[in-house]
Amino acid sequence: MFKLLFIKRPKLLVVTLITLISIPLPSFAKSVSINVFAIPSKSIINLVEQTSDALKKEGIMSFYEKGKPVHATLYLTDFVEGSEEDIKRAVKSITEQHQEFAITAQGFSVTQSNWAFINLHYSPKLQRLADEVTMAIEPLRDTNATIPSWVKNYPNKLTAFERYGSPNVFQNFQPHLTLLANEKSPKLVILNKQMQAHPPEAQGKIIGIGIGISDPFGQQKQVIAEYFFNNDKN
Repeated sequence: MFKLLFIKRPKLLVVTLITLISIPLPSFAKSVSINVFAIPSKSIINLVEQTSDALKKEGIMSFYEKGKPVHATLYLTDFVEGSEEDIKRAVKSITEQHQEFAITAQGFSVTQSNWAFINLHYSPKLQRLADEVTMAIEPLRDTNATIPSWVKNYPNKLTAFERYGSPNVFQNFQPHLTLLANEKSPKLVILNKQMQAHPPEAQGKIIGIGIGISDPFGQQKQVIAEYFFNNDKN
């Protein structure tokens, strides 16, 4: 009897191991970078177009010139792939609770790494919109997203990223319209001086919220939804 049991147990063990190996292991969920952004009115878009034309004359191609939509980021981070419909529902609900509001675009800024922006004046309503979007969809974000290396040099932004997945939320929110990223042309220095002497400026409105699948520069590779306040698209 002892010998019989000794012989059979290894066979059962082999069968069990084969069964375990044949069970498919769970695959890791993929992430997608999503930018939830404020949609500006035509007058703001025209300002970006005019500024882009000035850049183009010097051989510098802006994101607008490359066909990217003009936008002011409200919340940008990585989400678990498949979260898109939940994000759409949350953003649509927020949009239904707001109306169009005035915004001023004024000034031209260039960072040390040659990103160029048209600045937006601080707006409590825009801040509130960004805060609401962040709080509504932050629970859907990918908490394993990699922290950008530059963020580690700014303790307050690092804290924000670790909590919310973005360094540019709440007290760090600085609304702007991105024109260029990591521009290599030396002519940008000259253009910056010209822009400082005659800063671009326009009065306009924020008319809705959009959602886009974004590239590494925060530009939309694909706009997947747009929701307009009061159904007014003008």
